[in-house]
Amino acid sequence: MDEPALRQLLTDVRAGVLSADEAVARLRRLPFADLGFARVDHHRELRQRLPEAVYAPRKSPEQCAALVAELLAEEGGGPVLLTRVDDEQAAAAEKRNPGAARRGRTLAWRPRPPRPARVLVLTAGTADLEVAEECVATLEAHGFRPQLLADVGVAGVHRLLASVDEVLDADAIVVVAGMEGALASLVGGITPAPVVAVPTSVGYGAGLEGVTALLAMLASCAAGITVVGIDNGFGAACAVVRILAG
Repeated sequence: MDEPALRQLLTDVRAGVLSADEAVARLRRLPFADLGFARVDHHRELRQRLPEAVYAPRKSPEQCAALVAELLAEEGGGPVLLTRVDDEQAAAAEKRNPGAARRGRTLAWRPRPPRPARVLVLTAGTADLEVAEECVATLEAHGFRPQLLADVGVAGVHRLLASVDEVLDADAIVVVAGMEGALASLVGGITPAPVVAVPTSVGYGAGLEGVTALLAMLASCAAGITVVGIDNGFGAACAVVRILAG
């Protein structure tokens, strides 16, 4: 339940559209619902304007399905995301909760209405696409229509320069890069838009499974870049939502 939904609930009670008992039944789910194996945070959107999402790894297919069902049971709630799914988890969640949109390893239900901001998601290489897809799916669930530009890394910088107009027109940019992570600094040096950098675990030995890209992005000489954790496309999208829709 978000703030507009809560205000509408109170308005309906005052207008007699909803009885006090019906309102209490709705509010009983706040601030969380205890499923035994998890406490589902229905209050999160009121606090953060970002609803709880379900992280699938190490959860059973049945747990994933139940968590999604509980989040969808809250009327007037925001988008529901199930991230990092495998095929068995996805099948169970979709069987119990039809209507999901799937992109890569992310399932989304109940997307927000479209938002006008222009968001660009760049990847340094094709190997970064799985992380970028998680970011795009999360942004789409929150109403954005991001443009994905893949394989524009600094080893062939002319590929990025061919899309420089899109970079300059963006309201926010997510840069997904492994190896040495240099693409984030390059993009941060040519756009006034907020840049969220996602280091990935792509790279050879000295890449240290993303640590080199992470440290390079944190040490970027392009001021003001936001850096999230390694392979965290979901977190990057949430940062953009906070920046543009907070």
